[in-house]
Order: sequence, then structure tokens, then C-alpha cells
Amino acid sequence: MTNKTVWITGASSGLGLHTAMAFAAAGWQVIAGARSFCDGAPRPELAGVTCLPLDVTSAASIQSFCAQALEITPRVDALVQCAGMLVLGSCEETDPDEYRRVLDTNFLGMVRVNQAVLPVLRRQGGGKIVLFSSINGLMGIPYQSAYTASKHAIEGYAECLALEVQRFGVRVMLVEPGDHRSGSDRYRAHAAAMSPQSPYAGDYQRATARIHHDEQNGSDPDCLGGKLARVLARKRIPFRLRIASPDQHLAVWIHKLLPARFNAWVLRQYYLHDTH
Repeated sequence: MTNKTVWITGASSGLGLHTAMAFAAAGWQVIAGARSFCDGAPRPELAGVTCLPLDVTSAASIQSFCAQALEITPRVDALVQCAGMLVLGSCEETDPDEYRRVLDTNFLGMVRVNQAVLPVLRRQGGGKIVLFSSINGLMGIPYQSAYTASKHAIEGYAECLALEVQRFGVRVMLVEPGDHRSGSDRYRAHAAAMSPQSPYAGDYQRATARIHHDEQNGSDPDCLGGKLARVLARKRIPFRLRIASPDQHLAVWIHKLLPARFNAWVLRQYYLHDTH
């Protein structure tokens, strides 16, 4: 058991919820924030978990969350940022406002929360910041360009952040999950312009069917949450923690080591090949 406190964003569903459950089971005091808690949605009844409204796209909501959390416990040992969404669509037909919405939540939301919490971490002499990236932060797949762009941004931002805050005793870790059985369709929108009349319609249907299949048959999200809780219980944490199936680990290494033309062929065969 531990007396440590963790703040978790995006904790109402998906990997954020399973992460909150795992930390609570490990004895952490969990302060869970989510946009849906602002809407009066049912909050999980979990021992050791306090649910607070948090919209990471709103500076006022973030400040309110931090103030309420610090009233519950004056210290934050770890901040785990899981808030995220995606929009599926072709690069040509995904509207700039749809890109902006994804980036505003996935990337700029993390930036806003970090900027609010870092003064607390510096005053207390340190802490840990965990940023949820993705396998998509390392490689792109068709029809997830907005999500992929946001995760690539997180990867670069985290490298900068880690260099800057180390002198204050703050450690940064990127979590790069593969496909897991979790998430809510509420945060998996389709670009408004996608339709059967789209020139990309056939490929889009094949790719999104493959994406849905892989998520439905993905890894156990409880295992991810448990592993993360165990890693954060240590004094030293790695900068990158990839939690994925063996074939997804292999895909990342292939992407790193083999020519771009070969990688593109592999991904086209996997996501776009018509089996009929």
C-alpha cells in the first residue's frame, strides 16, 4: 500500500478509467478528472477515487480542478494524462476544425494541464508526469491523420519537457499503448465529409473495419493500468514505456529499421487490401 496521490485526466472511460482503477487498487489516492464529469454523467464508485469535473480544453476548468484536488490532498506525486479523442477521415476530407479539435484535446490539453501542475511539482521538490502517446506517435496509419499528428506532437513535446524539468526533480514518461479493449465511441468520431460518395470510401471502410477489429481484440486494459501503477511505484521511471502486443512491437521496429517504401507496402496490405 502507498500514501501517494495521482491525478489522472480522461479518467471516465477507456485507458484512463482502467488506469485510475489500477492505481486505486494499488493503494494510491486517485483524483480523477474528465470532461464527462462536467456533464453530470455517472461517476465511477471506486474506493480511493475522487472524481472531479475537468475539461482540458478550458483553462478555467483546469484551474478549478487543481484547486479542488489540492484541497483534498496538498501533494501530487504523479500526474497521468490520458485525455484524448480521435476523428477518423481521409487527409483530404478531414476539416481543419476537426484537426483543431483533436489537437486541442490530445496535445494542447496536456500542455495546459502541465502548465497548471508544474508550479505545484516545483514547489514540492519533484514528482512524475506521464503523458499518454500511442504506437501512432511512432508511425502513421491511414485515416487516422488527426490522431497520429497529435501523438507525434506529444512525442516531441515530451522530449523537450523532460530536459527542462529534470533539474526540479520532475521526471517525465511517455506511455505508448498499442490496441487495447477500451474506449468509447463518443470519442471516436468520423469526419463529417466522409460518405459513400467519397473517392476514398472503399479504402476508408476497409481501414476503419480493421481499426475497429484490432481495438475490439486488443490487449487487456487492466493489465496496462496495473503495469503503469507498478512502474510509477519505483523511484526511477523509464522515459518511454511501450505497452503493446508482440506484433505491434515488431511493427514499430520494422518501421524504424526498414525502408519507407517497404513499410508503406506492409501498411497498405494490412489496412487497405481488398480481400474479396
